[in-house]
Amino acid sequence: MEKTEEFTIKVYSENHIGLLNRLTIIFTRRKINIESLTTSEYHIPGVHSFTIVVNTTETMIRKIISQIQKLVDVMKAFYYHSDEIIYQEIALYKVPTSALLETNEIEKLVRRYNARILEVTPEYTAIEKTGHKEETQELLNKMKPFGLLEFVRSGRVAITKPMKELAVHLQELEEATNYTND
Repeated sequence: MEKTEEFTIKVYSENHIGLLNRLTIIFTRRKINIESLTTSEYHIPGVHSFTIVVNTTETMIRKIISQIQKLVDVMKAFYYHSDEIIYQEIALYKVPTSALLETNEIEKLVRRYNARILEVTPEYTAIEKTGHKEETQELLNKMKPFGLLEFVRSGRVAITKPMKELAVHLQELEEATNYTND
């Protein structure tokens, strides 16, 4: 039996209404939960990037990528193992300011975890931590005893380690299309 692993999928597309719905249906049909989903503009004008994290098998991820690439608005889709990308998440923590003032433990945690204080009001203090999910989760567990008021974590943002850039893939795709049309 093939083992389940964590994969990061990068999808590059035009920004069209309904694409996110069509993407999520591909996962739903295969009963695969999306662990993290982040979208943003890409550095190439008119291109948007989707970063999707899932746990599945290598065989299934290949099928998923094949299905994603069949979508009309998708230019290219790739999947990566964690060692092939550089990635981060951002977490925000809100604690009562009184907890910050009563002891220096929160300040020590902020320093130890390379977090930073974003805002201090009489009612609350907002703290930011970037890192991998395990790091932000560990800080969450340390903050809970201080009366954590709120916590939120973003989806993964990722860039690939040195590989062929999307622009090169798009140029090759265009050349292949022109070659077959000649």
